[in-house]
Amino acid sequence: MVKREVVGAHYGLIDWLYQRVTALVMVAYTLVLFGVLVANPGMDYSAWRAVFANVPFKLLTFVFLLAVFLHAWIGVRDIFMDYLKPVSLRLTAEILAALALVFYTGWAIHILWGIK
Repeated sequence: MVKREVVGAHYGLIDWLYQRVTALVMVAYTLVLFGVLVANPGMDYSAWRAVFANVPFKLLTFVFLLAVFLHAWIGVRDIFMDYLKPVSLRLTAEILAALALVFYTGWAIHILWGIK
């Protein structure tokens, strides 16, 4: 009989699912953006501004960016857990990455809701 000792955080399946769902969100947004480009060939700055001034498109873009940030967080955290063995170094790297992603989220809000 083999006695198996389970250690670690066990993110596994749920993180795998988050990565797939965020990837689907990113693909869906990319298709929507591609549809906008196909429907409006030769868009200039004012046309782009008008597209992003639309509140539903702002929300869709923000959901896309949140999906990118969550996708990035899971990937970066997994890389840190695999390759940064000293706990203090790994924790520092994770804190810096998390702070950067929070900053990027705030910056995205500032940019998207600054468009009128």
